[in-house]
Amino acid sequence: MQKPSAPVSAVETIVSEEKAQLDFSASMSYGDYLQLDKVLSAQQPLSSTHDEMLFIVQHQTSELWMKLALHELGAAMRCIASDKLDNAFKMLARVSRILEQLVHAWDVLATMTPSEYTAMRTYLGASSGFQSYQYRSIEFCLGNKSAVMLKPHEHRADILEQVRHVYESPSLYDEALRLMARRGFAIPASHVERDWTRPYDASEEVVQAWLQVYQQPEAHWDLYQLAEELVDLEDAFRLWRFRHVTTVERIIGFKRGTGGTGGVSYLRKMLDVVLFPELWRVRTEL
Repeated sequence: MQKPSAPVSAVETIVSEEKAQLDFSASMSYGDYLQLDKVLSAQQPLSSTHDEMLFIVQHQTSELWMKLALHELGAAMRCIASDKLDNAFKMLARVSRILEQLVHAWDVLATMTPSEYTAMRTYLGASSGFQSYQYRSIEFCLGNKSAVMLKPHEHRADILEQVRHVYESPSLYDEALRLMARRGFAIPASHVERDWTRPYDASEEVVQAWLQVYQQPEAHWDLYQLAEELVDLEDAFRLWRFRHVTTVERIIGFKRGTGGTGGVSYLRKMLDVVLFPELWRVRTEL
């Protein structure tokens, strides 16, 4: 007696009707393209605690978002240097959205309680987000430069070379000011060609240049839009740093960080760093 065939499910019917490809023995699959074998095997907890997987995944995904942010920032800076502002605007807006993703990543980590973190903390050794070379490169791109921040990367010549390149190059804001100088604004020579490794010094002349842009936006529309993209970016960056502080305080209180800093005390001091000072000052002047 012939065995009755199994009923066809609604999903099978839809897949058949849509002619979805099901055989990937001779073609590239989704997992192949994204190299998911590598990505999903990179989570190797050192402890037996349940919550270490959360800690690893949160930081790894943040590093992936930072990789994209650096990709976009570098391209945006090249566009500004070659007066292609429309392209730069899209890239800078994307970086701001990436930073929003990074802000919300702290929401997930904040579900870890102090007891859960304490159970796995000893397995971290001296490793810390303070040592993230991608984060440091983002800071350098945004103009927050300091030679001492190169030292955590000296044990890896390849990484040090990458970070040093960003350290020694003009920042995003430097490129914006160089663009304004090319447009005829009275940007001081000290802000057009200088030692790019030095921390940025605010300038009254730069305030006045941005003031012209804000007072006559129709005449300088692309510079006006650039200024607002930069403010959006710093606003998002501040939120990221602030959310970092509150998450760390929530989980470890005022204990010292694994990287040797004071933890919350260090992070709070970094909140006071202003990246594009004249763009904030000009709001008072208007």
